[in-house]
Amino acid sequence: MAKAAPAVELDADGRAVRVSSPDREVFPALGGRPAIIKRELVEYFLSVGDGILGALLHRPTTLERWPKGWWPEAVMATRADNRGDAFYQKRLPQGAPDYVETATIAFPSGRTADEVAPTELAVVAWAANLGTLTFHPWPVRRDDVEAVDQLRIDLDPQPGTDFDDAAAVAPQLRELLVELGLTGYPKTSGGRGIHVFVPLAPRWSFQQARRATIAIGRELERRFPDRVTTKWWKEERGERIFVDYNQMARDRTIASAYSVRANKRATVSTPLEWDEVGEVHPDDFDVTTVPARFSERGDLFAALRADRDPALDCSLDAALALARRDEEEHGLGDLPYPPEYPKQPGEPKRVQPSRDRDRPRT
Repeated sequence: MAKAAPAVELDADGRAVRVSSPDREVFPALGGRPAIIKRELVEYFLSVGDGILGALLHRPTTLERWPKGWWPEAVMATRADNRGDAFYQKRLPQGAPDYVETATIAFPSGRTADEVAPTELAVVAWAANLGTLTFHPWPVRRDDVEAVDQLRIDLDPQPGTDFDDAAAVAPQLRELLVELGLTGYPKTSGGRGIHVFVPLAPRWSFQQARRATIAIGRELERRFPDRVTTKWWKEERGERIFVDYNQMARDRTIASAYSVRANKRATVSTPLEWDEVGEVHPDDFDVTTVPARFSERGDLFAALRADRDPALDCSLDAALALARRDEEEHGLGDLPYPPEYPKQPGEPKRVQPSRDRDRPRT
């Protein structure tokens, strides 16, 4: 068995970060791409440093860790089975260096945790050394973890649809956001979907942000009923793009800009210009190609940074007015929360329609 290469130190904006087993394979050679080793992964994050730090700065962040790397048969641990090859780290790992700061967040269960809240690029490099591929930041800042300052809209292709279908819906979403006084910034999910983020003045609750997202999704659904759905139950969605409103629920997070996704292509969740949305494909953006793009274009998600110019912030007033009209004029109230959440006031029952004995049959 070959002896592992000795640890190396890499510079992260003036702080030395130790990278152990730097030649460990993180992604195997697949599809004509050479294998990616741990040192290259850390160097990738350093090459997009201003962007990845901007996406995470002062935000409680869950680490998606693949300590042995990713390979086709690797699986993620779940609540039901913790024997997977990867896991979500929601609490500060033991042995973290003293420059890793935290924020205390509360889960829907009422339990709390001290979660990593990056303040410098070395934290990203340290996390990458632990096998972190994808960073999942909360839409809040650590100085007020109840105040949402980003609206995140997930256009999620359902079976029978793909990235191109999401890309066709995205400009319609942009138009609606403009009508509501909101400025959206798109990025690839790194998979088949598209994420659109909106910078908000940090004074909104999780409930308000989720309610606004539901209203936006419903309006898109009204305008494009054959292409968009807000149905929570998969059996009702059909071959449409699902606006996943529950991504704005507490403790639900979306992969950050510049995060690496655990797939055979080592794709990167990449910010886009609006005029690119219909012209690109997720496979265009991976660990090997994004550094040059970032060097050329800079951070297209700079408007979402926690330390951004407050003049970029938007208000949810119009979207929440739309939500009130839905309720008053159409009788449209709340939608189901994820199954692990406590029952919420005003929430409809969480019963799969095909199993709902009280549902009228047609």
